[in-house]
Amino acid sequence: MGLNELLILAGALAGGFVSGLAGFGTGLTALPFWLSAVPPVVAAPIVVICSIVAQIQTIPAIWHAIVWRDVLPFILGGLIGVPIGTLLLAHISLQGFKLVIGCFLILFSSFMLLSRSALKIRWGGNAANGMVGFGGGVLGGLAGLSGPIPTVWASLKDWSKDQKRSVFQAFNLSILTLAAATQAYGGFMTLEVGRLVLIALPGTLLGAWLGRKAYEKIGTDRFNQVILILLLLSGLSTIVSTVIFD
Repeated sequence: MGLNELLILAGALAGGFVSGLAGFGTGLTALPFWLSAVPPVVAAPIVVICSIVAQIQTIPAIWHAIVWRDVLPFILGGLIGVPIGTLLLAHISLQGFKLVIGCFLILFSSFMLLSRSALKIRWGGNAANGMVGFGGGVLGGLAGLSGPIPTVWASLKDWSKDQKRSVFQAFNLSILTLAAATQAYGGFMTLEVGRLVLIALPGTLLGAWLGRKAYEKIGTDRFNQVILILLLLSGLSTIVSTVIFD
């Protein structure tokens, strides 16, 4: 096994752990490893596949917390938003848009982490959840950033960590499944992607299992801090990747 394969395995282990702990974040954690080994066109499908594997592995443990009447508006809104976001690609400066989103995530998460009193909102029902999911879907189709808006919204709600995680996982798994289908249709699921996925899978499975065990040991407040830190890192990585790769 060469250096590139070791980087794929290490990234899968780190990404799987974060996904098992937080319910999202495989790509955020794994991409710095994987982009050092393979080009983005290869790394992106690996992110999608390993993310789906980690989600499927850990979602049974959170199944009891999923309230479908609350989660479905997120999912339906997201599935509607993805193709709209894709259509907008030709009309928006993607680089500038990603920089704005990255700056917003940094400012929001920094404020929440430094604030002495937690900011909570108690309004908004299924219509609001559907709009949040739609916004996440649009960003997913436009820039591959489907997670931040639902994550920000959930972090502002007075929900338990299981409720928040159930939204993250149900929403992300739905959007990722759509992304996998579109990537397969576009011819991105190549033999090389398949070979590297086979290398990554043991790391993803072990990392997700370890992350899930860690999740069981932390309380809601600590979980909220983890989510905000991941949002902060997501904002930073969005800006860095935009500057370097765009």
